Amino acid sequence: MCENVYDMIIVGSGPAGLTAGIYGKRAGLKVVILESGFIQGGQIVNTYEVDNYPGMPGISGLELAEKLKEHVTGFGVEIARGKVKGISLDGEWKIVHTKKADYRGKAVILAAGAVHRKLEVPGEEELAGMGVSYCAACDGAFFKDKTVAVVGGGDVAVEDAIFLARGCKQVYLIHRRDQLRAAQVLQDALKDFHNITCIWDTTVEKIGGEQQVQWITLKQTKTAEKYQLDVDGVFIAVGTVPDTGFVKELVDLDEHGYIKAGEDGRTGVSGIYAAGDIRTKELRQIITAAADGANCVNSAQQDLYKR
Repeated sequence: MCENVYDMIIVGSGPAGLTAGIYGKRAGLKVVILESGFIQGGQIVNTYEVDNYPGMPGISGLELAEKLKEHVTGFGVEIARGKVKGISLDGEWKIVHTKKADYRGKAVILAAGAVHRKLEVPGEEELAGMGVSYCAACDGAFFKDKTVAVVGGGDVAVEDAIFLARGCKQVYLIHRRDQLRAAQVLQDALKDFHNITCIWDTTVEKIGGEQQVQWITLKQTKTAEKYQLDVDGVFIAVGTVPDTGFVKELVDLDEHGYIKAGEDGRTGVSGIYAAGDIRTKELRQIITAAADGANCVNSAQQDLYKR
């Protein structure tokens, strides 16, 4: 018999999961948040500066994560460490399986977020941690006064380029299209940095070096021309992939691997909800993740009271 019995089990401790924890506790539910890592906050802990969360302009991602965690723990929400391997159904109960223990709950909110998308090019895996990085805020300090490349054209890529330009000698922003997808305010900010060079219509074909990144092979998409660019590091910011592998046989996913769920968070399985970057939605931001967490708890309350 499983000893870890709860009204609500939340998988993931990003903004969606932490918000769900707050709302669940306020609703008088017995709640546990399961987190596979050592730090709560999800992807925002890797963000140098958050300038679009209302009321907290300029706050760092790590600071915002700490505030969210303090709010949650201040309410007495339990946070347990455990990588979820799968979820099984036992009547109205859901059993969440981790490596160390099983957790039984009446409602489960899936808020595991997403992981960094890879380029899938030669040298990426071999030089990971040796000049290949997916987090400028985490690793940027190692490249002070050096030359680096940032791959991508969205908000994260531009934010990373700006962050790195404050300490690096030269930053190349490499994008496969001829214009960025990032917010205009970020594109305008690029103009303030003379050491950021945009390389348009270009993809990375290979990352190379002896025990450390030393160069990348680039391909011009319009002419197919290939050439080598010397860099000391490569920061990859080409999007994310939803962390849904552990429930792919349980809930319906779209063609990109996101859980099919609406604004109320309900999936096709009774008592299981999806919140944050893990679900199908148009806008994936901190504020929409937090809203998802609140909506999922509201839906769970309604469903629990019907039983």
